[in-house]
Amino acid sequence: MSVITKGVRRFFRNRLRDIERFRQNPAEVQAEQLHYLVEHGRRTEFGREHGFADLTTVEQLRERVPITDYEDFHEQIARMRRGESNVLWPGLVRWFARSSGTTNAQSKYIPVSAAGLRDAHLRGPRDVAALFSDIYPDSKVFRGKTLTLGGSRTLERENGIMTGDLSAILLENTPSWANLRRVPKVRTALIPDFEEKVRKICREAVRHDVRSFAGVPSWNLVMMNKVLEYTGRANILEVWPNMELFVHGGVSFKPYREEYHQLIPTAAMKYMETYNASEGFFAIADDPTRDDMLLMLDYGIFYEFLPISRLDDPTAAVGVEAVRTGTNYAMIISTSSGLWRYVIGDTVEFTSLAPHRIRITGRTKHFINVFGEEVMVDNAERALLAACEATGALVAEYTVAPVFMHGRCKGAHEWVVEFRSPPSCLDEFAAALDLALQNVNSDYEAKRFRDTTLHAPVVSVVAPGTFMRWLEQHGKVGGQNKVPRLSNERTMVEEILKMGDS
Repeated sequence: MSVITKGVRRFFRNRLRDIERFRQNPAEVQAEQLHYLVEHGRRTEFGREHGFADLTTVEQLRERVPITDYEDFHEQIARMRRGESNVLWPGLVRWFARSSGTTNAQSKYIPVSAAGLRDAHLRGPRDVAALFSDIYPDSKVFRGKTLTLGGSRTLERENGIMTGDLSAILLENTPSWANLRRVPKVRTALIPDFEEKVRKICREAVRHDVRSFAGVPSWNLVMMNKVLEYTGRANILEVWPNMELFVHGGVSFKPYREEYHQLIPTAAMKYMETYNASEGFFAIADDPTRDDMLLMLDYGIFYEFLPISRLDDPTAAVGVEAVRTGTNYAMIISTSSGLWRYVIGDTVEFTSLAPHRIRITGRTKHFINVFGEEVMVDNAERALLAACEATGALVAEYTVAPVFMHGRCKGAHEWVVEFRSPPSCLDEFAAALDLALQNVNSDYEAKRFRDTTLHAPVVSVVAPGTFMRWLEQHGKVGGQNKVPRLSNERTMVEEILKMGDS
């Protein structure tokens, strides 16, 4: 065992015991989180309005607080941003994470309290280190530095209130000792212009012994390819021979897996998924043999889960003690930043209940169900991976929308795809995609049976860089911005197809 890794494991020994406790006692730990949240919530305007003074059970919480979304909190958050205290969380909340909002085009301003930073946003990265050191005791990753790409907006300060990307907020609140282990410099990480930021990262980072990096797979892929251009090297191991770990999140890793294997050609490379967002830090992969993540149950977050088949029935929401595997749930959170019974917009499926592990399946508003097929993002990702494996293709970006029925013509799905390495035969790729989607989604299979409702999918190819131009046009470059994958209407697809033709 590496001496440094041994020291890291010793440092995190007590924390690993805490993690084991909620693995073994999930309902008990979640009850403690609810009690903690309500105790603090009693001192707020929201708590007084919703009877928190004598609220002691989750049943009472569900009776008194409706399931909410951003619009329900819009006015309170606006007041908090003007400097009002004790609105949704005790005291003055000084930080607000600007989110591009993948469910609509409006920017959202998510409160990030000091407690929320401590309980979740800063604890999550530390737990990544704790779990990694426990899983890989012989690792030497802690001898080197971590490269982080960060967001693309600087913090805006007004009347003591600070607004910006979550990554900028985290950089401002990261202990100085931790910054000694990361590159680039903070001022480089906060450069608003993505292209300029990447150029400076190349100049700064290649001089260091980088052994890990973290962030969104799509944007990090852009950065790593820029590093190769800058250095003239063939792969990342020629730049950083000790590279060992990529901690990723934000979008599914499946479409990018093969590209990273080519970029970093070593079996020793490790990939660790995390699930974090402006609203909190939720899950970490804790078993390299599995394709899921451990739900972190002691982060100042109380969880509820609503089956997507019953989104219009708030009485169907359940806690961790009543979830089932194989069901798609909308995730509902109450947090120590003042979000109460808040629908985050993601859908998850439990893959294990002992301990509670999840896999992100999509978004509550990002799916296709025009024809009763109920295709989720997870279905699309798995089908796309199978089609790439069958044809040797590599996909850079994609999105899917319906082709609506008209006259006697039946419907279909149109996949707009930007290939990094195209298949030799597009028809074979489309057929493999269709078959794989039928294999992972029985509703889609039923609609495709003898072309009952759906014709075979249409695959439309756009030129390299088209999706990047679309993101730039919509102000979504860098950070945790991502391409919406599935839609029930065609606005985005038509915009991208038009760009691809220009």
